[in-house]
Amino acid sequence: MKDISIYQLISSYLFVIILLFIVRKRGIEREKEILIASIRMSLQLMIMGYILVYIIENPSPLLTLLILIFMEGFSIYNIYKRAKVNIKFKLKIAIAISMIIGTVLSIAYFLFVIINIYPWFNPRYFIPIAGMFIGNSMTGVSLGVNRLVDDIRKRKDEIEAALMLGATPKMAVKNIIDSAFDSSILPTVNSMVGMGIVFLPGTMTGQILSGTWPLVAIKYQISIMLGVLGSVAITVMIFLYFGYKTYFNDEAQLVVDE
Repeated sequence: MKDISIYQLISSYLFVIILLFIVRKRGIEREKEILIASIRMSLQLMIMGYILVYIIENPSPLLTLLILIFMEGFSIYNIYKRAKVNIKFKLKIAIAISMIIGTVLSIAYFLFVIINIYPWFNPRYFIPIAGMFIGNSMTGVSLGVNRLVDDIRKRKDEIEAALMLGATPKMAVKNIIDSAFDSSILPTVNSMVGMGIVFLPGTMTGQILSGTWPLVAIKYQISIMLGVLGSVAITVMIFLYFGYKTYFNDEAQLVVDE
């Protein structure tokens, strides 16, 4: 693949300058946020680039697992931070459990069954795939958290009425769980709809630019997107299974913190 010089890389920041000019001209107060996002993204990717160079040149199962633990921890923290609703302690536990179980199971299945890499900790495959699975699952759970908590609070009276009529907690919040699950997977499904026609996804584009035959890149992209979809679905479903239970006590009574 053709390398990009430092001057060419710097010239790409012209797009940021154009965006800053547009938001300033239209009176949209986003300049600081855009600048911080651009600088933070650049620094994070540069640091990760040097880390990846070292890890790829010195493959180790311990280092690979440490990277996985770091990504899981950061994603869980990010869900807590990005939540637009108040998250109680038990719900935080449900988030952590779902992210760890859902993504690890999905990553393991993808690596051992679908692409069958050897050794399993090969960082060239493990880290990018884990990053995609964890990142998309993080987005899905974030959407699920906001929808679940918000709907339970708004529909408190409706849930309590269903409980008084003899419904179990699971039955009382079924529509809320279904709605939260739908909103969580929708971004992933929508991205799949336009893939290959409206746009070429990053994984496929990167492989083609690096010299991989397009048909091979397509097979990788299809399997990765299906893996991402599965990871998001499994992770969100685990979260919703444990999450809604945190709003009910042992007597099946609704407990909502206003």
